Amino acid sequence: MNQYLDIAPEVSAALAEGRPVVALESTIISHGMPYPQNVETALAVENIIRAEGAVPATIAIIGGRLKAGLSPAEIEHLGKSGQAVPKASRRDLPVLVARGSDGATTVTTTMMIAAMAGISVFATGGIGGVHRGAETSMDVSADLEELAQTPVMVICAGAKSILDLGLTLEYLETKGVPVLGYGTEELPAFYTRRSGFSVDYRVDTPEELAAIAKAQRALGYRGGLLVTNPIPEEYSMDKAVIDAAISQALAEAQEQGVHGKAVTPFLLAKVKELTGGESLDSNIQLVFNNARLAARVAAAMK
Repeated sequence: MNQYLDIAPEVSAALAEGRPVVALESTIISHGMPYPQNVETALAVENIIRAEGAVPATIAIIGGRLKAGLSPAEIEHLGKSGQAVPKASRRDLPVLVARGSDGATTVTTTMMIAAMAGISVFATGGIGGVHRGAETSMDVSADLEELAQTPVMVICAGAKSILDLGLTLEYLETKGVPVLGYGTEELPAFYTRRSGFSVDYRVDTPEELAAIAKAQRALGYRGGLLVTNPIPEEYSMDKAVIDAAISQALAEAQEQGVHGKAVTPFLLAKVKELTGGESLDSNIQLVFNNARLAARVAAAMK
């Protein structure tokens, strides 16, 4: 086991006994939602996973230690600290560990730490991808590279709709990452169920997702799987409304010179403001939906 990794007793016992475990990220706690909704949501997601018969493992960096499984007090700490906690991607881990710092894990670092711990299924909101205007900014999320090299199944509501979804799919195809639609042939776009872009394959049961993951490993593939699970119909937002909010948010980000890892939190906060909070409600519900599916897939893999 990695010398910097701490696996929570509940998670360690489940892994040793062959019981299903689902990884969860922590950036959604510190950077994705305001306090106290962030803490309430994080604890609710863990409870949903337990109700489905699996064990949750929320992942973060606490005091320079890579944590696979957080206590309620640690989740509260991340939630109250908010954006004061560094958003930790792959490049940040050595520095945060060496300095004994805290860090909130992105999709990338959650995948890395989950793989170190032996956790193969991860539920999140939406992945990062190729940003709009990336042909000049070169702004491409490290999430896509991690999906190409780390053997973890990521269950999400698609790529965040603030991104260039077409280029994101092209990038994943180049990297050989299968993009699977759960109950859909169309890539969901985070807040909305439809994007106009097709996934590689439609899959309709947790059991088939588990079988695909097992086959991928047996074939010796080193990368992961991306499962896109549409937001429930009753929480899906009007595409015209969300597109207008995103366009305005992007324009304001450019005017204010927002760049790098600050872009996504800025855009999500601005979209929330422009939609009167409706986007935050949708965000919470799609995370719940992904957690349920992830727990069922993790159980089917046993």
